Amino acid sequence: MDPKRFREAYTRLQMLDERTYKLRPRAMGAARATVEQLEDRVRDLSAYIIDLKEILDELFVAISSKPSSPESEEG
Repeated sequence: MDPKRFREAYTRLQMLDERTYKLRPRAMGAARATVEQLEDRVRDLSAYIIDLKEILDELFVAISSKPSSPESEEG
């Protein structure tokens, strides 16, 4: 496992968690939402899913990789 890559991916995952407020249901029902509001929600959800996929890919690579060399961690 590459601990540096793992830490970086985990940090990105924590930052992504801060965006979940946009995805939580709002008091306004879907029946009252405008087309623009629904499009914004779908756009937010799509961006979130893509970011999550990239972070998970990076986590899997970090887990399956050998640790990076000490010289590369200094820079």
